[in-house]
Formats: sequence, structure tokens, C-alpha cells
Amino acid sequence: MTRIPVLILSCILSYLLGSVSSGILVSKLAKGPDLRTVGSKNTGASNVQRTMGWKYGLITFFADALKGVLSCLIAELLTGDHMAALPAGLCCVIGHNWPVFFGFKGGKGVATTGGVILYCFPIPALFCIAGTIALIAAFRYISLGSLFMVVSFAIASFFFSNGNLWIILWAFTLMVMCVIRHHANIGRLLKGTENKLGNRSGRSEEP
Repeated sequence: MTRIPVLILSCILSYLLGSVSSGILVSKLAKGPDLRTVGSKNTGASNVQRTMGWKYGLITFFADALKGVLSCLIAELLTGDHMAALPAGLCCVIGHNWPVFFGFKGGKGVATTGGVILYCFPIPALFCIAGTIALIAAFRYISLGSLFMVVSFAIASFFFSNGNLWIILWAFTLMVMCVIRHHANIGRLLKGTENKLGNRSGRSEEP
């Protein structure tokens, strides 16, 4: 096969991998609730943490991040090109957010996006993730930290992309998807009513 069909195949596989909801699987294995009917009704790690505890929340978070890393790795192995990891990772995040296996109702893609950017551009990603952790630790708003990660990474892409417009467009696409998925959180942040990390309530900021 030529490179383009292999790239398309890797993107399809990445979307399907992203569509495997870690939160729903973890909840089922632990005999927990259907995440789509409790809390924020989202399948991300934050809703898992709030409804099932830190242990299962962290398992879900790292499983979601691993999906992003694996999708990029598979694409690079299939094509022999590191740049193939970018569209594959993007497709994995799309699958996580809108999973074909679960009625296109998924999470908000932050953990998966973190895995993708860490694989594709580890140094700038590490700085953005460190800033995310610091913000969450300081203000206890997961949504604020999540938005900082994607926005700062998109801005940083102007510097680490060496003028490659495709990389910049890719980084901004990841950012836009995350912002769209967090539109309700943004509204609550502006009103000062966003739920903080550690508070148990029916409303949640989802990674």
C-alpha cells in the first residue's frame, strides 16, 4: 500500500481506539453506575472520580491518555513517519469525544489530548502540562487547567512548528475542540459557579 492509504487506515484505527470509552469500561468492570446517567453524565475521568472515587478516576485518566499515545505510536509504526502521528492523534481525540461505540457521547478529550501532544511534541507539551497541574493545584478548577493546556500549546505551536502551518492548524484544532466541549464550564467559570476539584456534586469539569 502507498503511504496515503496507510495514513487513512491509521486514522480510522485511531478513531476506533479513541471510541473505546475508558470510563465506561472501568465503571462496568468495577460494577459502578452508568456514567451517562449520573453526575455530569459525561464519561471522562472527572465524572468517574466524583462518582466512584480517586482510584477509578486516575485509572480512567491514564487509560484515556494512553489511548492518545498508542494511536500516535501505531500511526508512526505503520507509516514510518512521525508526522503521521498528528492526524492519527487528532482522530483519537475525536473518537474519545464522539465515540461510535457509545452513541457519540463521550468525554471532553483533555487526557487523550495530553497523551497526543506529549507523544508528538514532548518538550513543549511537558511545559503546558506542568502549567496545567500548577493551575489546578492553585485554584482547584480542572476545567481552567484543561483549557490552559490546550490554549498554551496552541500558542506555543507558533514557536516549535518552525513555520509549518499544518502543525499550527493541528494544534489549534485540538484547542477548538476542547474549548467547544468546555463551553458550559467556561460559562460557569465566568460566573464564579464552577465546581472545584474535590467537591462532590452533580456538576463536574471533565478531562
